Amino acid sequence: MESWLQVSIKVTHEAVEAVADLLREVGARNGVEIEDPLLLNQLRESATWELCDIPHQENTEVVTVSAYYPENDQLQQKLDAIEQGLQVIESRIGKFRFGPTLFRQISEKDWANTWKQYFHTTKVGKKIVIKPSWETYDPQGDEKVIALDPGMAFGTGTHATTSMCIQRLEDLVTPDCEVFDVGTGSGILAMAAALLGAKSIHAVDIDEKAVEVAQENIAQNGLSSRITVNQGNLLDGTPGQADLIIANIIADIIILVLPEVAVKLRQNGRFLASGIIEERLPDVEKAAGENGFTFLDVKRKAGWCAVTMGKEG
Repeated sequence: MESWLQVSIKVTHEAVEAVADLLREVGARNGVEIEDPLLLNQLRESATWELCDIPHQENTEVVTVSAYYPENDQLQQKLDAIEQGLQVIESRIGKFRFGPTLFRQISEKDWANTWKQYFHTTKVGKKIVIKPSWETYDPQGDEKVIALDPGMAFGTGTHATTSMCIQRLEDLVTPDCEVFDVGTGSGILAMAAALLGAKSIHAVDIDEKAVEVAQENIAQNGLSSRITVNQGNLLDGTPGQADLIIANIIADIIILVLPEVAVKLRQNGRFLASGIIEERLPDVEKAAGENGFTFLDVKRKAGWCAVTMGKEG
C-alpha cells in the first residue's frame, strides 16, 4: 500500500486559487483539497449536514489548501518546486500565508477512512441522491441514487462546485445527448448525467488513481455500458463532438481548455464549467468570448461559480 505526504498551506481567500493551481502543476495526485471555513459553516447550517459533527468555524479568514504526493524519489523535487512557487505568489500578491507549510504522512487506508467521518447520504437538486457505498437508502418518487466510494479521488457531491453542476445537469441533460466530462475525479458528474438520461458519456482524468476509482464507482452503479473513463489531459481521447461538456476544475484550466471545447462542442451545445472562484469570473468570461462562447447562466454558492456557456451563432 502506497504512502503519501499531505502538504497543507494555510492562506488568505485571495490566494486560494493561485496556491491550488501551483499544487496541481507540481503534480498533486487526485486533485487539491480546499477547506474553506465559510463553506463549512454553511454546510453545517444546512439540512444536508445536520447529522454531521462538524464544529462551527470561528476563524473564517484562513483557508487550508492541501494536496497529496506519493513518497518516492521525486518527492523532494516537488517540495522544492512548491516552496519556490509560493515565493513567486507572495511577490505577486503580498503576504498570504498563515504560518509554515504543514506536512503529514498518510496511507491509502487512512485517506479512505477519513471520508467516512463526514460523507453521508445527501440529496442534491431535485432528483439526484448521493449515497456512500457503506450506507443504505431507499429512493423516493423519481429520485436517482448514486452509490459512491470516493476513495482517493475528488468528488462526493457535497462541495458547492459539484452540487451546482448536478443541479444544472438536471436542466441540461436530454435523452439523446452525448456528454464529455473533463477531470471526472470520482466519476460523480458522469454518473449523474447517465442517470438523468444521457445516451453516452466519455469521462477523462489525468490521474491514474482517479480513473481507477471512477471505473469502480461506475461499475458499482451498473453504468459501464454508457460511461467510458480514460486517462488523459483535458479532452484527450474524446471521440468526435459532444452536446454537453462538463469541466469542474479551476478557472485557469477552464480558460486553457476553452479553445478545445470550441472544437469539440456541437452547434447549440452547452459547456458547463465550475470550480471558478467569483474573483476569476471576469477572466473566464473574457476568454469565453474570445473563443465564441457567451454566458447563458451563472450560479453562485459559497464564493464559487458554475457557468453554462453556449456557442455563438
